[in-house]
This record gives sequence, C-alpha cells and structure tokens, in this order.
Amino acid sequence: MTWTDFWNSDTPIYVNERHKLLHYRLIARDIIKLLPSREARVLDYGCGEALAAATIAAQCRTLTLVDAAPRVRDKLSERFAASTNIHVASPEDIAVLPAGSFDLVIINSVLQYLKKDEAASVFATLRDKLAPNGRLVLADILQPGVSPLTDVKALLGFGWTGGFLGAACLGLVRTALSDYRKLRGQLGLTHYSEGEIIAALAAAGFSARRQRPNIGHNQDRMLIIAEPNPAAAAAAARVATAVAG
Repeated sequence: MTWTDFWNSDTPIYVNERHKLLHYRLIARDIIKLLPSREARVLDYGCGEALAAATIAAQCRTLTLVDAAPRVRDKLSERFAASTNIHVASPEDIAVLPAGSFDLVIINSVLQYLKKDEAASVFATLRDKLAPNGRLVLADILQPGVSPLTDVKALLGFGWTGGFLGAACLGLVRTALSDYRKLRGQLGLTHYSEGEIIAALAAAGFSARRQRPNIGHNQDRMLIIAEPNPAAAAAAARVATAVAG
C-alpha cells in the first residue's frame, strides 16, 4: 500500500464527522486570509475532501482542487458539479496547464507523504504554473525532533474547543490500531527543518520564508511562503545543467 492508496480508501484520520467538518472549516478560514484578492486564481494541491471549498471559492475567481486519489476526485466532482468556479483535477492535469495559471497555490499537510525528490518535482512543476507575482504556500510541515505527542496534544486541544474531546480520545486508539499507523511505520513521514525546506524551494527557483501562524489547529508545524525568484531559478538551472553534463 502507498499513501495514495491509503487516502483512496476510508481512513480513520477524522475521529467523527464533527471533527472532519470543523477541520475543513478551519482550513478554509485560514486559506481565505492568504488570498491576495477576490480575483485570485487558487490551486489547492492535495486538497482531500475539501468540505468547505465553496467558502473559499466565494472569495476568489477560481478554485482548482487537486488530489492524487481517484476516489477523492470523484467525490469532489460530484459535490461541486453545480459550481461555476470550482474545478477538480489530477496532478497530471496540472502539469500540462499553461505557465502562470495560478496566483496562489496551497499545499497543506501534504509534504509529509511525499519523498523529498517527489516534493522537489512538485515544486518545479508548480513554479511554472504560478504567475510572476504569485505565491506558493506550504503548510502543516513536520519538523524533525518534534515529538509525535505534540500532534496528540494538538488534536485533544482541538477536540476540547470543538466539542469532540471524547471522540478524539477514542479516535487516537483507533488510529493506533489502523493501517495509518502500520503504513507510517513502513513508509515513514517526511520532515523538514526550516533551513532545509527553504533550500529545497530555492533549488526549484523560489525565495521563501517562514510565516506564523500555521494553517489549521497544530501550531507545532510550519508554514512557508514562497515566491518565484528568477535569480534562484537561473542558479538552479545552471546546477542542473552542470550535473547533467
């Protein structure tokens, strides 16, 4: 099983429907705060079920929802079939779009499921799809050396404020016995230090910086804002040419 296979099935990540709904509402609220204007063309890369996507779409020109899991895309297409400015796509669909197609790209709580070479490929593809003054937002990035107990604490705090604390406690037990725990042990999760993710983005032609707060309820994870940087892109191209030579 791969992470895509996992997300293409029913998962135990959300302890109940209230947790899932509040999670997506919070994500939507935080994304809206990052919108550059109501005319922004927005890409949510690795969007999951995106239950509150309509709230974001009401604040921008277009919202493109991308997920690698076919089952997730099918649900999204059905849910937003009547929307005029929400589009559902696969990563492969995005790769063939014209340059400069988006003003804002969000990658929230995704990097932990990608190997670093896979993430580098995604960064390079998305840099071309951003407008010259566009932004790439990487959120919910796991940092090395942070105890998994911080995630537990964050979930329980969210459960307390959101009114699902009992379900959160039961959900932690269920997750510990689930395929998620097994797959996490087999495949691992990818971590980045602040300097490492900024360097990876520079190699893909971005200048980047950390910004607070993080998207969502877990403030022990990082949010990075990246912007296309022609000088960094030229340097990356020279390095790639030298390596290829």
